[in-house]
Formats: sequence, structure tokens, C-alpha cells
Amino acid sequence: MGDVAVGAQEGHGEAERPRGPEEAAPEAAPDETGGPGEPVDGPVSGPVGGPRKQRSFWKELPLLIGIALILALLIKTFLVQAFSIPSDSMQNTLQRGDRVLVDKLTPWFGSEPERGEVVVFHDPGNWLQGEPTPQPNAVQKVLSFVGLMPSAEEKDLIKRVVAVGGDTVECKGTGPLKVNGKALNEPYVFAGNTPCSTDPESQFKVTVPKGRIWVMGDHRQNSADSRYHQEQPGGGSVPVDKVVGRALVIAWPLNRWDTLPVPSTFGQSGIGTVATAAPAALGLLGAAPIVLLRRRRRGTS
Repeated sequence: MGDVAVGAQEGHGEAERPRGPEEAAPEAAPDETGGPGEPVDGPVSGPVGGPRKQRSFWKELPLLIGIALILALLIKTFLVQAFSIPSDSMQNTLQRGDRVLVDKLTPWFGSEPERGEVVVFHDPGNWLQGEPTPQPNAVQKVLSFVGLMPSAEEKDLIKRVVAVGGDTVECKGTGPLKVNGKALNEPYVFAGNTPCSTDPESQFKVTVPKGRIWVMGDHRQNSADSRYHQEQPGGGSVPVDKVVGRALVIAWPLNRWDTLPVPSTFGQSGIGTVATAAPAALGLLGAAPIVLLRRRRRGTS
């Protein structure tokens, strides 16, 4: 009897034919782990997935432009926005045609305008009535929408905050302008102007309502600011929620690049007495019951 072929399966199919020494066993295909797999009779395929072909620059350009526009829109909406100066009311701090960058981020965190800041705000009540509105073309509208150009259709104004809610601001004669009884030293006022104008509207003593600000232009004799809107609701003051943000820098033209800091006169001692008096008084009233209670305990012990 002959030998039984090694590897024959009992009861299933035919036994494997023994190979001669001249017959080579077929190579095994690699399995998923990289090791030898089951024998295969066909040719083994090459490696799966060769190096990817890089996209051309022109195919990627539309994607890059789209990302840039989205980022510009987000920056304009939440961070900073460019505004163009349309008039001479803030000379010489700002000149007609200057571009300023306005911080729109801090108001999202509850920050309110402070004395001395230059701010952009929406028209609080027909301050710009009768003023011509520019008519931008389609391209200017798109660039303005994403913040790459100053807004052309929105009715916004730019002035300096001289008083905040709770402050008393006054002008008598030609000045100086006083806030909470403190005279301001205003070197930023346009050369040849006086801090206060002598026309009837510019002679005032006003206490600014809470949640509002009193604004004036640096070109005092050429600025239709809070002084000239005292007959409107709020007595000429501007609601804080109308403020777009604080102007930080002059960005254009390049030869006028400069920051817009708060003048030192607004940091003088005592100017914020009225604003800080209320919290101090509330603190004193809150502490009084505690002191009385401790005195009674000591008396009974």
C-alpha cells in the first residue's frame, strides 16, 4: 500500500498531491498583520494607496479666499472693525478721511465706555438727519460687509466721551469744561477753539443719566454733539448700548498711524468721586448692621 498524502482531510475532498523537489510552493499573501497568510495561486497585488497627488495652487485658491472672507467677517463682527472719518468734528485728533480701528470685543464682556475714550456709536436719534449717505457700489458693499472696508451705509458717529452715567458735566462762558466740579485740561481741543462755546446750547450743566454717556467733538466749534441735542430723550446723552466700540488706533493713511489713548486729565484725583460714592455708601450701609450686632453681643456677654 502506498503512503497517505500528508495534509489529507478525512472524509472531505481529495488528498493533496505530493510535490516533487523541482516544484516550488506558491508564495503566501501577507495577512492584515503583515505576516504570512494562506497560499494563493494568483499574482500578489501591489501596496494599497500610493502617494497622493498634490492639488494645484489654482484649485486651492478659491478655498483659501473663502476661509479668508469668513475670518474677516468673524473679526469684523466680534473683534475689530475699520471706520472712515467723514467730517472735521474730531480735528486735530482725527482728520477727514482717516481710517480708525474700533475694538468691538470688550463690549461683549460687559465693558462700558470710560471718560476720555474716543468711541464710535450708532446714531441715537436723527443726529445725522439731512447728512448725505454715500452710495457704494457692489464690490464696496461686499468688502464693507466682511469688514475689509469701512462701513459706508451705517449711520455712525465718532466723538470723545467726556462724562459717564452719574457725572455732572458743565460749560460756562468759554470754559473750561468741568466734570464733577473738576476742570479739564484739554490739549486735544482744536487749535483756536475754546473748550466751551458761547452760544446758548453750549452753556449747560447736566447730570448724565445712568447707562448713558455725554460726548463732545474735539473741534468744539464745529461739532454737533451732545450739546446740540438736549431737547431729545436723554437730554443729549447717548445710550451705552448704542456704542459700537472704542477707537484704538489710526490705521490709515500710514503717515498718520497713531494710538488713541485716554488723556491724563481724565485720571486726575477726585474726578470720579460721584461715580464711586454710591458703592462706598452702600458698603457703609451694609456694614452698619454688622457693627451694631457685634456691639450688642459684647454688651450681653
